[in-house]
Amino acid sequence: MYAAVTLFVFMCLTATTHADHHHQPCHSPNMTGFMTVWTLKGDVRAFGAFTYDSMGKKLRFRSNESSPMNTSIGLDLLMFFDEGVFYEIDSKNQSCEKKSLQCSLHPLDIPDDAAFHAAYNTGSPSIEGEGLKVNVWSGSMAGSKGHYFMSVTMGCLPISTFYICDSTTFLFSLSDVETEIKDPDLLTVPSFCVGQPLEETPEGTVNSFLNEFM
Repeated sequence: MYAAVTLFVFMCLTATTHADHHHQPCHSPNMTGFMTVWTLKGDVRAFGAFTYDSMGKKLRFRSNESSPMNTSIGLDLLMFFDEGVFYEIDSKNQSCEKKSLQCSLHPLDIPDDAAFHAAYNTGSPSIEGEGLKVNVWSGSMAGSKGHYFMSVTMGCLPISTFYICDSTTFLFSLSDVETEIKDPDLLTVPSFCVGQPLEETPEGTVNSFLNEFM
C-alpha cells in the first residue's frame, strides 16, 4: 500500500498533460459511499460509510467498526459546513459534543478557489471499459502550509484526495459511490443531541473534518 500511495503522490505532482486554464471547479452531486483514510506510511486511519448532501453542505461519516481493516480511530461525525458547526456523536452512549467548525475543507467537493492542475487517463484509454479520464485539482490549505490534490471524474465524482499537511500526509479514497442520499435521517441531528450547547474552542485550535483524523 505504501508503494500505491507514493505512486499517487508522484502522479499528482508530475501530471501536467492536457492542461487547460479555462477549467472551472465543478461541484459534486449528492453521494453515498465508503471512505478510506490512509497515511503516507500505508496505515489505515479510518474506514466507514459517508452520506453527503451537496446542496445543503452536510456530511455524515461513520467508521465501520466491523471492517476487517485495522483502523486506528473510530468516528461518527455530522458536519454542517454552511452553519459552521459539527457534532461528534456517540450513539452507543446516547451522547454528543457540538463544536464550531473553523475550516470547511473536505474531500467530497472541489473548493471554489481550486486550481486546475492536470488531466490524465487511468488504465487504458484505447480499450473500451478499461480506462478512466480524471481531472486533478489543487490548492492550499487555509491556516497551514499544506496543499491538497483532488482527483475527480469528468462527471465530478471525487475519487481520491491527497492532503500534504504540516505534521502528516493523508490520502482519502472513495469507493462504491452512488449519486443519491439513501437515508436522509443520517443528516439530521439525533434527538439526544438537540439543544446541546456549543463547546468553547481552545485558542489555537482549528476544527475541521480533516483534523479529526490527525
